[in-house]
Amino acid sequence: MVSAEPMSGKSGDEIAVTGENLQKELVVKVFLTDGKNDTPVEVTEQTATRIKFKIPAQAATGGRLALMILTGGKDAKYIEQPVKVMIEP
Repeated sequence: MVSAEPMSGKSGDEIAVTGENLQKELVVKVFLTDGKNDTPVEVTEQTATRIKFKIPAQAATGGRLALMILTGGKDAKYIEQPVKVMIEP
């Protein structure tokens, strides 16, 4: 993941993230994380270069949260991404 558009939003807003190797076989889940609390998001669209998701109601507001993915396959890993979004109250 390399960028998010828009860079901020509130509960229910949709964010589009671009990057590489984002297809469903490689990225099975997406989360917003503050490093301690991981909140799964609802993915609404997913291709090899873009993932769109809705900010969940339970996401912590008033700060920047990083995106984290769960990879697919037998060696599944949680990987925090360099992209962050601001969650507005």
